[in-house]
Parts: sequence; C-alpha cells; structure tokens
Amino acid sequence: MIAIIDSGIANLRSAEKGFERVGARARVVDDPRALREASGIVLPGVGAFRDGITKLHRGGFVEPLLRAIESGKPVLGICLGLHFLFSESEEFGHHKGLNIMKGRVTRFPDSVASRNGEGPIDRLKVPHMGWNRIRIEREAPIFRGIPDGSFFYFVHSYYVAAEDASIVAATTDYGIRFTSIVWRDNLFACQFHPEKSQTLGLQLLRNFASLT
Repeated sequence: MIAIIDSGIANLRSAEKGFERVGARARVVDDPRALREASGIVLPGVGAFRDGITKLHRGGFVEPLLRAIESGKPVLGICLGLHFLFSESEEFGHHKGLNIMKGRVTRFPDSVASRNGEGPIDRLKVPHMGWNRIRIEREAPIFRGIPDGSFFYFVHSYYVAAEDASIVAATTDYGIRFTSIVWRDNLFACQFHPEKSQTLGLQLLRNFASLT
C-alpha cells in the first residue's frame, strides 16, 4: 500500500485516484504510524510553504518520514512536497524546510532578460500555470516510457534552486531554467502535478508504484 500523507493542504483525492487508475493500492493517511507499514510514501502539497511545513510537524509526520527515507523506502514529493525536502523557503518570509536536500525555494522573477541579450525585458506571468515540457538531465527509474520533452501540468510561483546539481533529474524553462524533478536513491520529487498530467502523468505514477 502506498501512503499519501494528509498534510491538509492538497487535493489528496486526485492523487489517490491517479494511483487507482494505474492499478496501484494507495490511500490517504492522517496517522504517521501508517508510514511504517506502507510500501511507498507520497508527500503532496499545494499552497504556502509555511502552512504546509507547520502542519507536517504538528501532525507528527516529519520523523517517520525521515526514517522511511533513510530506510530506503520509495518516496515521491509532489509540488509543495518537493519544496519541503529542501533547506529553506523564502515564501512569505524565511522558513526552514526538512533539509533532506540542500537548496532554497525562491520566487520566479517578475521579468527576465531576453534570451539573446538584446531587445526588451521579458515579463513573466506568475504563477507559472499550465502545460510545460521537461528536459531530462539524468535517466531516472520514474522516466520509463516518458520521452524527453514531455509535457506536464504546473501550478506554482516558487521553484527550487538546488545546490547539488547531481540530484537534478529534469529541468523546465519558464523565463529561467528551473528544477522540475529531483532524484536521489529512493527519493523522487516533481514540481508539476502528475495526477493532473493525463497519460504521461499516470505513467510517472505507474513507474513510482512499480518501485514500491
């Protein structure tokens, strides 16, 4: 059984249904003790970093999650769940993350220089919302059947600036190139929403489920 952590800040049913559609057993759990028995763990989240990380701590999920990662259990972070894994976030102030991976969660700039360095400044619409493609930087187990350049569905105003380039499995361009998937051993996390990304999103969930 794959445990989907009930952080109170995500559309948990959509993630649960996504796994159901690929034939995987998954359920939303609000008791951190359930993580011990799970074959895999999903850490979802939408909204503000501060609220989400506070609810994880208050719900008692942090220590069991860290133990599960250290034990080698497959873990998948989705959207804000990706952000939680890093050292800190500057969303609405300065807030500490789980520090499993080194890096900072920072906001998209309002404007960026044109690609060729000439011409007007390009304005960015923030949040970054809608379909965008990934560029695969390292072949990861969850990429099986997912070609380079595949499109996924994003909704976010903040992105991860990872200190260690070796954990970056895929990037995406939106004015700047940002990290869209990380992978280290049994730990995976994506900035987009696979459960909202149709066929290829379901393939990613299927690939993760196959590791559990």
